[in-house]
This record gives sequence, structure tokens and C-alpha cells, in this order.
Amino acid sequence: MHKIAVLPGDGIGAEIVPQAVKVLDTISRKYGYKFSYTEGLIGGAAIDAVGKPLPEETLKLCQESEAILLGAVGGPKWDHLPVAMRPEAAALLPLRKALGLYANIRPAYLYPALAEASTLKREVVLGTDLVTIRELTGGLYFGEKKREKTATGEVAMDTLVYTTEEIERITRLAFEVARARRKKVTSVDKANVLESSRLWRETITRVHEEFPDVELEHMYVDNAAMQLVRRPTQFDVIVTENMFGDILTDQASMLTGSIGMLPSASIGGKVALYEPSHGSAPDIAGQNKANPLATILSAAMMLKYSFGYSEAAREIEQAVEKVLDLGYRTPDIMEEGKTLVDTVTMGDLVCRHLEDV
Repeated sequence: MHKIAVLPGDGIGAEIVPQAVKVLDTISRKYGYKFSYTEGLIGGAAIDAVGKPLPEETLKLCQESEAILLGAVGGPKWDHLPVAMRPEAAALLPLRKALGLYANIRPAYLYPALAEASTLKREVVLGTDLVTIRELTGGLYFGEKKREKTATGEVAMDTLVYTTEEIERITRLAFEVARARRKKVTSVDKANVLESSRLWRETITRVHEEFPDVELEHMYVDNAAMQLVRRPTQFDVIVTENMFGDILTDQASMLTGSIGMLPSASIGGKVALYEPSHGSAPDIAGQNKANPLATILSAAMMLKYSFGYSEAAREIEQAVEKVLDLGYRTPDIMEEGKTLVDTVTMGDLVCRHLEDV
């Protein structure tokens, strides 16, 4: 019995997570796997219920589970709170830190059926298949933060810190992932300006000696942002630090037609966390409009990385592709001539075709 912590969170999280659970239940019936689900509070929902964004009970549940399925956190309702209480800063970041989740794996794969859904030209995006490995527990987000009064106003400081050890472990993961793909790593930094990036570049160059079969190239982050929209098919595996990865992965999401298509896995500790790359989308929450495919594909990543069920993970991916090939679309990826469906129906369709794969 695999124990899964289920954290719907805020906004559309309560709508998309059940669709992923439904898909996991279909896999369970098909293969005979056993999953148990325990739900926990996180984010704004936890603040409303118990007064804190990451309750001790939720952290304990996560630590005692084999994997975590997360929806989304945050929303305008809680934006007025101090940083130490806001869902994004006081729930997700501490959870990643407590579980030792130092690496975020975020694939950006364009399903051919969605080539017209991207905001870029079909000939530019067709064939996009890249993975970004983002360092997740260092950098500006976790460095010392300070604000001080001055004679003319205030000064604010955020400290960007990286150690050799942090860079080495994320680098090795990137090379290992590339070995199983097309054997190319693009390291993204800002070594022409930042000292932390110079250490990053020096370290990854040295670690590369352990992986002579993998090609390594270095790219400044501003150029990487441009190249992602200029020629995304040039990338295989991108490895970068926390803030650069946060920005570039959202940009990469548009290559696939919608951020609603991007799954992610945060790994490194005993328990891994799986979540869609998008936010809580409070503007459409409760309307059964959200795209559940990123969450469903995150569940597929869970089967692969946490449980070793790679065949079942591939079948979920194939079922998603089949549904898209048949022309079914949620509003975020809707095109002329396609069939508009809601959140629940999209989940049902994936389950139906999963049974036929």
C-alpha cells in the first residue's frame, strides 16, 4: 500500500487534484497497485481553518507518506498578510526545505495536437521536448532578507547564497537526466555579473568531467530567455538556480500551449512532492473550468519517480495524448473546431482512454 498525502490547497486545487486521484485509482484497478490517500491542509485554506499556512499536522503527514500530491496555494484573499504568513512563502518554501526537496524537475513537452495552441508559430514550437532542472532550496528565496530605514526612505536587501555542495548535487542530477534523454545540458547563469553564478559555472564545468558522454553548454539567463522563444527545440536539459528556474519554467510553459499542461516533481529527500506548475487561478475557481492535465501528468511523474511504475506513467501520458488528438480541450487550450469540456469531463476522458491503452 502506497501512502499518498493529498494537499488540494487553494483556488482550483480542490477541483484538479480529484481528477489526478481518479486517474491513479484507474491505474490501481488496471495494475493491482494499492494507494491510500490522506488529505491535509496547506496554504490559504490552512490559514482560514487553523491560522497557519503549514500546520504541524500537515508537515507530519507529508513526512510519513511516500509521496505528496499538491494542488496550488495562495490567492488575493491572503495577499494582505505579512510575508511570514503568506501561503507561497510560509507554506511551500518551508515544506520544500523541511523535506530536503532540492531539485525541481519540470518537463515542457509539446503534444503535437496542441501546436496551434501555443502563442508562437507552429514551425517554431513543433518538436519542443525539454526538461528544466531547477535548484529549489538555495539562492535569493532562502537567503537573508532585510529592510532598514534610511534618511530618505528604506533600503531592502535579499542575499543570494550558493555553496559548492548545493551546485554539485543539482548538477549531477541534470547530467544523469540528460544521459537518459538526448545527452545535452544547458547550464543557465549570469556569470558575467554575479559571483554566485561564477561559482556555479566553475562547479558545473568541473563536475562535467564525470560525464564525458554528455554535452555541456553555458548560457546567460537573458540569452536563454530569448532562445526559448527563438528556437526551443535546441534545448534538452536546462539546469539553473532557483530564481532563474522559477522564471524560465513559466516562460517555457507557453511553448506547450498553456501552463495548465506542465507537471512538475520536487525531489531530493525521502518523500517527493508532485504538483502542477500553475497557480491557484482564483478567477476561475469553483467554475469547473480548470485544466487538470498538468496535475494528472504530475501523478504520472509520481508513479515513475516515487514508485518505479514507469510503464503505468507512460500509459497516462499516452492517454492524455489520445484525448488531445481527439480534439477535447479545456478553455485554456481551446481552439476553433475542437470540443470544449470542463475539468471533470477531461479527467473522465483520460480515465476512459487509459482503460483502453
